[in-house]
Amino acid sequence: MSQHSEHPHGARARIETRLAHLGRDPSSEHGVVNPPIYRASTIIHPTVEDMLAGAQRRYEQGAVTYGRFGTPTHFALEDAMAALDGGHRGMVLPSGLAAVVAAVTAFVGQGDHLLMADTVYGPARTLANGFLARMGVETTFYDPLLAAEDLAKQLRPNTKLVYAESPGSYTFEVQDIPALSKLCRNAGIPLLMDNTWATPLFFPAIERGVDVAIYAGTKYIVGHSDAMLGVLVTTEATDGIVRRNLQDLGYSTGPDDVYLALRGLRTMEVRLSRHQENALTVAEWLQNRPEVERVMYPALPDDPGHALWRRDFLGASGLMGVLLKPVSDPAVFTMVDHLEYFGIGASWGGFESLVRLIPMQGYRSAVPWTSKSPCLRLHIGLENPKDLIEDLEAGFDRLKRAAEG
Repeated sequence: MSQHSEHPHGARARIETRLAHLGRDPSSEHGVVNPPIYRASTIIHPTVEDMLAGAQRRYEQGAVTYGRFGTPTHFALEDAMAALDGGHRGMVLPSGLAAVVAAVTAFVGQGDHLLMADTVYGPARTLANGFLARMGVETTFYDPLLAAEDLAKQLRPNTKLVYAESPGSYTFEVQDIPALSKLCRNAGIPLLMDNTWATPLFFPAIERGVDVAIYAGTKYIVGHSDAMLGVLVTTEATDGIVRRNLQDLGYSTGPDDVYLALRGLRTMEVRLSRHQENALTVAEWLQNRPEVERVMYPALPDDPGHALWRRDFLGASGLMGVLLKPVSDPAVFTMVDHLEYFGIGASWGGFESLVRLIPMQGYRSAVPWTSKSPCLRLHIGLENPKDLIEDLEAGFDRLKRAAEG
């Protein structure tokens, strides 16, 4: 019997079971457990008539008509992600930023207005201020803590899109997505959301009212820091609009990277559970450090976004922000440069812990960032949290010595 007809693929199965079975059908692949990698550009058609018909089928689910439009390897991941998110269909792209670009430009053009959360991923802000501005699209960055009724006052007749990210990049503000969704539905405007932090496991975005969910699959979906990938999940109403835009932009994703994402998907729940456990342990320890002004992590009970996070989310991932008390940059560099288990690097979502110093003044405009405190972004990986705490403790000792001069 086909795996597609078994209960693990249905809503009755629990998430761990669904992750093990979604997007694969051994009965159609000679009993092979994992979907094979299809490397393809040209697709041979048996007749001219079939090739002509294929041009009309290129947007249909599962239609193999040309390599750029997807192969069974791509469709396996797209189907799995759509099912996890409660969406209609999925799309894979070569990076998280490609997913942002394809989604946003599907809905806005010259003369249009875009509302974008002030706390979005840095390259999304750059897209709005650069490429979109050159194309004649005006962007207003809004305070993510505004109530929906207050945000409604910023809507214009030419507002065509609202773009959210929750929790927000770097400072982790949590938005009331169900209320924002209601506002957008009443206004007839699509709501897009970058859901990379939580993944569909901890926040099924389409089920919560989002019209297009955006993921940097490079992060928790791949999970091993060895592939670039973006994923979009759409509703039935938004799918055709976004899919045609994606095709017009010419994006194509390598099947080997898609295969690595499918492999990562199988262990995503196990990994995220450990990321959350480790992150909470480290976050609670950081709260008691005299060098720390504030830990920004919604799973902490005293975090300003905790009530919304507790209401809407099913868990927390391993990414957090840490505001240090005012101290010189050289002292912070001394602390960070010699950490043993925290790599200094961009991206996150792999098995390893990472640290990055964030220059916050360049990332806010709706609500100016006035704090002079250094801001660290920590990704808590799968190491033993005791080792991570000992590493950070040694770093704070270096910080103190450097600050005392």
